Amino acid sequence: MTEALFDKYGGFKFVSRLVLSFYDKVLDSDQVGDYFDDVDMPRLIDHQTKFVSSLLGGPVSYTDERLKRAHASLNLTSADFDEVQRLLRDTLSEHGIESQDIDIVMAEVEARRGSILADRAS
Repeated sequence: MTEALFDKYGGFKFVSRLVLSFYDKVLDSDQVGDYFDDVDMPRLIDHQTKFVSSLLGGPVSYTDERLKRAHASLNLTSADFDEVQRLLRDTLSEHGIESQDIDIVMAEVEARRGSILADRAS
């Protein structure tokens, strides 16, 4: 059995540091930073730590329905999604995740595009 990326890279402690770095980039982004102006960031970072853990094969899972509900009112565009993907890829690389493992994580993110951009034509 193959070791989950979650375990390979150090579990929740690693993911927590990664998510904090990721949100530093997201909040500084001209493309998506404004989406977070009135957001309870500690709560969001907790949820994102669990979500990223799930992308790495960790002990948490998110349903497509949960992702749809969480993003439904945001009117996100494909350009917004692409920017977040770019920032996540950069963060994963900066935290020493191997390129083949980054590709696995990014494929998991891409697989959720339809749920996050539900009912959006852009």
